Amino acid sequence: MFSLAGKVALVTGASQGIGRETALVLAESGANVAIAARNEQKLTTLAEEITGRGSAALVVKMDVADAEQVKAGFKLVLEKFAKLDILVNNAAVTRDGLAMRMKQEDWETVIRTNLTGAHLCTQQALPTMMRARAGRIINIASVVARMGNAGQANYVAAKAGLIGLTKAIAMEIASRNVTVNAVAPGFIETPMTDVLSDKVKEELKERIPLGRMGTARDVAAAIVFLASDEAGYITGHVLDVNGGMYLA
Repeated sequence: MFSLAGKVALVTGASQGIGRETALVLAESGANVAIAARNEQKLTTLAEEITGRGSAALVVKMDVADAEQVKAGFKLVLEKFAKLDILVNNAAVTRDGLAMRMKQEDWETVIRTNLTGAHLCTQQALPTMMRARAGRIINIASVVARMGNAGQANYVAAKAGLIGLTKAIAMEIASRNVTVNAVAPGFIETPMTDVLSDKVKEELKERIPLGRMGTARDVAAAIVFLASDEAGYITGHVLDVNGGMYLA
């Protein structure tokens, strides 16, 4: 794996799934990792695993939809590590339902966490990265942002917006040597997809040329690459990790 020795990373939505695995793989690659989510108990367990792999860990109890909690969380990170090299905007929720019957609360909850939350975190990360003239911001989008998905108008809109945000911020801060990219996972084996029936999972696999659902580690590996020095000439890009399900 690419070396991130000496780097400091913050991963949101780190308590489970892709975020959790990303935090572990970042640590394996040598980074010290701040892990943020609402479930402090799960974060504490993860922090023990990270330190067991030789990296420092910081638990940050934070709801990315709350601007004040985001500010406080980033303050903790900078107090602990004095810098931030990598931000992974991974926190996300779902509130599925057909658009014609979707409650406004369900729409706003998903947009606030999945899109506004990434914006708030990016705002807090930019000053320190711009001063250092170095940094990596990686936003976790989704294959459905590229191809749409019935029953997820709020989620698709938020993830598509995240791709747009990625491109806009990439252009704004490229002169400071800060890159901004997105990873768009396909259907990945995580707690978010565990709720699907076996029948639905088999139907999904039939739509994936590689014939399997992805793993959280498949996605984490792509994130570590974009966080590495080797990806320094890549910005504003969307890296699809979907087994060929969507070929742009």
